[in-house]
Amino acid sequence: QVQLVESGGGLVQAGGSLRLSCAASGRTFNIAAMGWFRQAPGKEREFVATVNWSGGSTFHSDSVKGRFTISRDNAKMTVYLEMSSLAPEDTALYYCAASRVRGFTVVAADSYDYWGQGTQVTDSS
Repeated sequence: QVQLVESGGGLVQAGGSLRLSCAASGRTFNIAAMGWFRQAPGKEREFVATVNWSGGSTFHSDSVKGRFTISRDNAKMTVYLEMSSLAPEDTALYYCAASRVRGFTVVAADSYDYWGQGTQVTDSS
């Protein structure tokens, strides 16, 4: 099993920045990719970004490209989501997820095997 713990959410004004962190523990040797998803009230869970755990290649959704950046620190087994130019529509519960799928850019939620509990990001404007 893999345990994921997110942190870093909070209130932020439109145009502001925030950094989310997700620490992985347990059987982390199984992890091939990690990603961030978000879910706003009344909406479906949405893919945000993913990073290949070994090579470090990244992929961001069009809705956050140029504003959010995913990265990872292998030594700390931690993935980050740097968010800038935040907008009201970015308000959501943000989830970290880990996938065992190798060789593909993993964007589908059902391709992720482990999930964190979520951290809330809210526009305070």
